[in-house]
Amino acid sequence: MGRLVQQPASPRLPRDAHPGRVRDAPLRGPRPRARTRKVAAENLGRFRTLADLDVGVVWFNAVDVMVWALVWLAGWGANSTHSLVGGYRFLAHGLAYELPLMFALVAPAIAAGSLRVGEVAAAQEGLWFVVWMPVAFLVYLIGVTGFSVWGPFAPALSADIAGGVLSELSGLDRLVFLAGRYALLAAGAAFAVPLFLGGGAGPVLPGWAWVLVKTVAVLTVLVWLRRKLPMFRPDRFMEIGWVVLLPAAVAQDLVVSLVVVGKG
Repeated sequence: MGRLVQQPASPRLPRDAHPGRVRDAPLRGPRPRARTRKVAAENLGRFRTLADLDVGVVWFNAVDVMVWALVWLAGWGANSTHSLVGGYRFLAHGLAYELPLMFALVAPAIAAGSLRVGEVAAAQEGLWFVVWMPVAFLVYLIGVTGFSVWGPFAPALSADIAGGVLSELSGLDRLVFLAGRYALLAAGAAFAVPLFLGGGAGPVLPGWAWVLVKTVAVLTVLVWLRRKLPMFRPDRFMEIGWVVLLPAAVAQDLVVSLVVVGKG
């Protein structure tokens, strides 16, 4: 980490000139830019404090979709062939894991009858969702490793393309990107706790301690699996995602729906 902090950033090529049609477009005026900043400020202010949002499950899914743009832009912005190939490899993986991940997130929400994360955790009193939603839990973990560019989903950073999206990053830029991968992995492990592992439910320890213990346990498994599984080629994993994972996640949602309807 210290070496990356001291390392100078790679020199950047000057950006391409905007074509005239785009330069003269109405969006270039001051009023749309001001309006964009205002909307961004309002949204940041709204989500600045921790809160149990009414659509917390959807919000998590929306944020993980934004990772697509972040990783691809990291590859495209370097103006390098290897970086761009790495960015497109990530997009290919994303096309395969994202839709199954969406359906995996739907299962706990159906069972709880709410998109609020707190109510999803409260609905698991007596029986954690992971017990009767193992497929959704497995697909969720695959999605977490996918949007974290972790383990089998690391071809976007492979040595055969000189490090992919990392090939032109150095110093603090590279450190921020690598730290972001760990942050995404930790966030995904933490979100699995209220969705599938009963939230803070557990004996003796307070609720926050159980959330921490369960998060560390899930995170440990994900880190341990990093070197245990081979890398997935994007084209082959796309076939697995659409032929195996997606139908399995949909079937899990149907089973959960039938159980909920049966309970009345």
